[in-house]
Amino acid sequence: MFRRKFLQNLGLVGAGLSLPFAPTALAADETPAAPSGQPLSLAPLTIQGKVHQNGTGIANVPVTDGTNIVLTDKTGKYTLQSNATAEFVYISIPRGYAFPHEKGVAQFFRPTKPGTDKMTADFALQKLAGDDTKHAFIVWADPQMISKKDCQELLTSSAPDLKKLAARYDANTFAIGCGDLVWDKHELFEDYKKAVETTGLPFFQVIGNHDMDLTARADEGSAQTFKSLFGPTYYSFNRGEVHYVVLDDVFFIGPPKKYIGYLTERQLQWLEQDLSHVKPGTTVVVALHIPVDSGDQRRNKLKEEPLGGVVSNRAELYRLLKPYTAHIMSGHTHICEKVFHENTTEHIHGAVCGAWWTGPICTDGAPSGYGVYEVSGGELKWYYKSVGHDRQHQLRFYPKGSVTEHPDDIVANVWNWDPQWKIIWFENGVRQGEMQQQIGFDPLAVQLQAGENLPAKHKWVEPTLTDHLFFARPSKDAKEIRIEATDRFGQVYRETIAV
Repeated sequence: MFRRKFLQNLGLVGAGLSLPFAPTALAADETPAAPSGQPLSLAPLTIQGKVHQNGTGIANVPVTDGTNIVLTDKTGKYTLQSNATAEFVYISIPRGYAFPHEKGVAQFFRPTKPGTDKMTADFALQKLAGDDTKHAFIVWADPQMISKKDCQELLTSSAPDLKKLAARYDANTFAIGCGDLVWDKHELFEDYKKAVETTGLPFFQVIGNHDMDLTARADEGSAQTFKSLFGPTYYSFNRGEVHYVVLDDVFFIGPPKKYIGYLTERQLQWLEQDLSHVKPGTTVVVALHIPVDSGDQRRNKLKEEPLGGVVSNRAELYRLLKPYTAHIMSGHTHICEKVFHENTTEHIHGAVCGAWWTGPICTDGAPSGYGVYEVSGGELKWYYKSVGHDRQHQLRFYPKGSVTEHPDDIVANVWNWDPQWKIIWFENGVRQGEMQQQIGFDPLAVQLQAGENLPAKHKWVEPTLTDHLFFARPSKDAKEIRIEATDRFGQVYRETIAV
């Protein structure tokens, strides 16, 4: 498909790395990197403090150093026995409390103090004005700016679009930046933070492969810049009846720019402790950058799954999530996809930047955009919000002749599709039945990203095979074609075209 064979010959596809989301890569760390030749200090560190609202303690709040977790007592106080490898002490914000933030960047952590054996870290929270059982959250994946021009598009298009959408929801709404916040240019983190501030929402951040320090000598030191700006790379918080977890699944395997999708043992041990405080049956939302699983190997008929495109040790994550109703939020691939595994639904998000700011769509034809999730109790409903379009923009209709392999068929791209959707077509007002789902390339993506039309900005951009294309063959007497796409929640989206 297009240049995939060429990339396979270079060892960039099917052997663990795949363009365009693997040429730059690094991953999460477990402990801070020591200077070359010097051992890490394991000197004991006792951390004490209080979680409170206006001085009144809040009980049973988890407090962690990224390894161990303790709960606050009935007065809101805690004591955590740690050591000098700890970089942060932080809390899992309980339900019913506002998310502390600084210009939108969530503040739930305190850096530790090197060279001390004792420290105090208090956390002040404020109750929300109303009940948060119903709330909404946004998932913003892959802004991925490499230049000031890209930043300007984020600041003048994507961020105002999200701000406008957020105005429709209440004060319980928040957002998650699902990794690749920038594209290796760490000086652009400040522009990303300005965009976050523009939206007016509190944002939690996920580290992506393009957010890491490319000169790190090992995984442990690859997230230092990210941590200095946004805090720990894995943590949890609560809103309403839902428990939210952020993980770091990008593991650096050595310069230059190589990584795999992988969860470290330290994170898994921490996650097991974290979930031990969550009642079985609860809805748990996990946000990370690299998809836990995807259909890439199946669609592209690869002998091996791409190690830089899925989480290799995902079986253990699935095991830990088995007692819960789980939703996984990921990005990385710049396409829209849903993956189902037993009790887990994974939402792979199209990119805010689309195809790396080369045009209005991602490589699967989905518009540049983000995921919107409406929560009531433990139930989630969701839709994909295209930048510059209203909520109803959920499909694109192509006339006959748009796909070379199907010259007599009409085509619909329904980017937020999953198997519970129904895609029906009508000819001259008469229902014809369901359209046929097939794997293929979106016609607009081919037009903008293939052959002689390669984007001048990034010539390696190419269309991606997708599952969410639907075909039907109208008769010679067709005058008007209507497509009705009904999502799993009963919402109907319509497009009509004259033949």
